[in-house]
Amino acid sequence: MDLQLTNKIVVVTGAAGLRGSIGHTLVEELAKEGAVPVIVCRNDRGFEYEKELQGQGCDALFVKTDLTDVRQIEQAVRTIADKYGGIDVLINNVGVNDGVGLEDSIDQFMWSLQLNLVSFFAMTKFCLPYLKKSKGNIMNVGSKVALTGQGGTSGYAAAKGGVLGLTREWAVDLIPYGIRSNALIIAESYTPAYENWINTLENGQEKLDSIKRSIPLHNRMTTPKEIADAILFAISERSSHTTGQFITVDGGYVHLDRALLSEK
Repeated sequence: MDLQLTNKIVVVTGAAGLRGSIGHTLVEELAKEGAVPVIVCRNDRGFEYEKELQGQGCDALFVKTDLTDVRQIEQAVRTIADKYGGIDVLINNVGVNDGVGLEDSIDQFMWSLQLNLVSFFAMTKFCLPYLKKSKGNIMNVGSKVALTGQGGTSGYAAAKGGVLGLTREWAVDLIPYGIRSNALIIAESYTPAYENWINTLENGQEKLDSIKRSIPLHNRMTTPKEIADAILFAISERSSHTTGQFITVDGGYVHLDRALLSEK
């Protein structure tokens, strides 16, 4: 199926993570569809990813940006617009489950919100004039933590709850401009960062097996590729009448009856 993303300027925040991360996978899949991926992230890996994509014949750009700094976000959007003349899609993908809980300081809590929520607002605000011109769309990458809680991560949970609220608020606000706004909710995805966390645990393999057993469909974790595929479809014109939606790609982890997991 042609997703009609060829030459679309698609901005992805937090996309210079480890190879195989959700952001990196998104960028790779966008390139395969002929889109122009723009990486907005603070990690210098972005320079390497930009060079690799360009070496494959893909027009790509990395704009090094601290997404907790609103002034840098504004400058990043200006840089993108100056180079390409517009923006077609914004994927707010940055997110760090930083474990900032009730025992932590207010400053730590505010920093968590700055990265995981305020950056979404700022990126969208500064991209909006260009999205209005292109009648583009917004995809916010969310987390099950917004719906289920997790414990010990008040900052991230509050931010991701806010992301879902903004998704529907923007869907309403932007109807007059033909701009769609959706969120993709992730539960357990086996990314390189997740693997690194598992490897820090004394009983890592046991913990991983336990998590997999808690996922109803196939008792396995969602792959970054599956998440990227869902996002690419949702931002494409093949999904042109979908807005204000929370699209959950999680093997049934959040919504299906726990009775499914009872051992026979």
